[in-house]
Amino acid sequence: MTAQTIASLAVDSLIANGIDTLYCVPGVQNDAFFDALYHRRDRLTPVHARHEQGSAYMALGAALATGQPQAVSVVPGPGFLNASAALATAHSLNAPVMALVGQIPSGTIGRATGQLHEIDGQFEILGKFTKHAEHVADGARAPAQLTDAWRALRSGRPQPVGLEIPVDCWLKPTDYDRGTLAVPARATPVPKADQLDAAARAIRAARCPMIVVGGGAHAHAANVRALAHRLGAGVVAYRTGHGVMPASDALSLTNPAGHALWRDCDLVIGLGTRLATQTVAWGLDAAMTVVHIDIDASAFRSSDATTVAVHADLADALPALLDVLGEQPDRSAWCARIAAVKATTANAIADTLAPQLAWLDAIRQALPADGVLLDELTQIGFVSRFAFPVTAPRQFLSTGYQGTLGWGIAAAIGAAHARRDVPVVSITGDGGALFTITELATAVHHRIPVNIVVMNDNAYGNVKGIQRDHYGGRYIASDLTSPDFVALAESFGATGARAETPDALSDALATAVASPDVNVIEVPVGEFPSPWPYILMPKLRGTGA
Repeated sequence: MTAQTIASLAVDSLIANGIDTLYCVPGVQNDAFFDALYHRRDRLTPVHARHEQGSAYMALGAALATGQPQAVSVVPGPGFLNASAALATAHSLNAPVMALVGQIPSGTIGRATGQLHEIDGQFEILGKFTKHAEHVADGARAPAQLTDAWRALRSGRPQPVGLEIPVDCWLKPTDYDRGTLAVPARATPVPKADQLDAAARAIRAARCPMIVVGGGAHAHAANVRALAHRLGAGVVAYRTGHGVMPASDALSLTNPAGHALWRDCDLVIGLGTRLATQTVAWGLDAAMTVVHIDIDASAFRSSDATTVAVHADLADALPALLDVLGEQPDRSAWCARIAAVKATTANAIADTLAPQLAWLDAIRQALPADGVLLDELTQIGFVSRFAFPVTAPRQFLSTGYQGTLGWGIAAAIGAAHARRDVPVVSITGDGGALFTITELATAVHHRIPVNIVVMNDNAYGNVKGIQRDHYGGRYIASDLTSPDFVALAESFGATGARAETPDALSDALATAVASPDVNVIEVPVGEFPSPWPYILMPKLRGTGA
C-alpha cells in the first residue's frame, strides 16, 4: 500500500471531489505531488501548459463552460504570480477553481533567505484572490484543512479556493480514509417567508418590471424564464448572464435596450448579479424599487439601494417566489414598449456598428446553436457582449468586470477540453492573442479541438480608437507589428487559414468547427466604429442624471 502523505492526500482529495483534469505547470517545489499523481493518472489527468497563466486560464475556461469545479497547480513565486490574473478573474466571475500552489521550505518562509521562487507574503496574496485559503504544512491537520477547502469551494457563491503547500511538507505522513474525502456543500440559506412576501408585494405593485441576470443565474434559467413571462418583465444580461433568457425570446433584452428602458422601469429584480452596472452606472431614484435575490449577502452591498433583499439560493428562492406571487396586473402595454425599444435599439446598433456585426453574423452562422463563444477585449469582442445571440446558459463566456486582456486563447482551450461535446470558438485581437498563443502547443499536444479567430489590425485597436475619437488622433503606444498568424499556427502543428471577408470567415469557421483539429483563422481588418456609446451609457436617474 502506498504511504499516505500530504501529496497523496491532495491527489486523492481532488479525485474524490470530482476533479478528473489538473491544468498545471510542474516544477521543483511540487515534484513530490506530481510523483504521487503518477500513480493515479488513470483517475486524474495532468494537462501541462507552457505558462502558468495559460494553465490557470484553462482551469477558468473549463469552470465557466461547465459550471463545475476545476483545478490548477503551479509553483510558488513567479509561477503563482503568473497565474494570479486568472485567479483574480475567476474570483470576479464566480468560477469554482481549486488552486494548488507550491511554497518554499516551511522553515524559510518570511525570512528573506533568497530561496528559489521566494516572495514575501505569498499566502496573504493568495487570500486576496480566493474566498478561502489554507496553508497545509501539518500532516495531522491536513485532512481537516482539505475538507474545509472543498466545503468552501462547493458552498455559497462559487469562487476560487487556494491551498499552499511548502516543498518540505508534501511527503509528511498523514492519515485519511479515501472513502470520506468527498465533501458535500454546506446547507444553503433558506428564503424567509417575510422576505418573499415583501418581494411579491413589490412585484404586484409594479407596472414596468425588469429582471437583471448575472453569472449566478445560469443554473436556474427555467425558473428565471418562468418568472419573466409571469410578470411580463424584460430580462437584461450584460457580460455573464447571456443565455439565461434565449436571445430569441420576446422578453430578452440586450444591455443597450435595457438602458433605453431604464428611465421607465419602476421595479428591477436582480438575480445572481451585483446589479452594479444598473443601479450605480444607470442610476436610481425614489420611484425605483429594487428586489435583490442572491446566495451571497455581500452582493446586496454592491448596489447599496436594495428595497427587498432575499438571501437565498435561487434554486430555492425562485420556486418559492413563483408560488406566492399571486395575480399580476395587466402589463401588456409594458410588453409592447419592450418590443418597440428592442427593435429601435437593434436598428440603431445595426446602423452604427455594421462592420462589427457583419463579422459576428458570420461567426453565428458557422457556429452550431450549442457552440460556445469566448469574447476578448477586442472590437468584435466588445460588440459581442450585446449583439451575439445565444440560446442557453454557458454558451457565451466573458472576462466580466476584470476585463482581462489576453485570457481568450488559453481559456478557450480549457473550455474546449472540458466540453468536447460542442465546438468552442475564441475571438481575439492580435494584441490579446500574443498573451497566450503559446498554448496552441498545449492544445496540439493534448489534441484539444479549439477554434481561434484572430482579428488582426496590427494595433491595440481599442486604445487606438479611443485616441482617434477622444485625443485628436494623437496616437501613442498603440501600433503593433504582429506575426503571420496562419504561419504561426501551422508552426505549432495547428491548421491555419485566412479570411478577408465575412463570407470567407463563415466558410472557414464552418470547416474548422466540423474538424477535430486545433484551428486558427486570421482575419485582417482595419479601423472599426466605436462600440463605447453602447457600453459606457449615461446615467439616467438620480442625482446628476
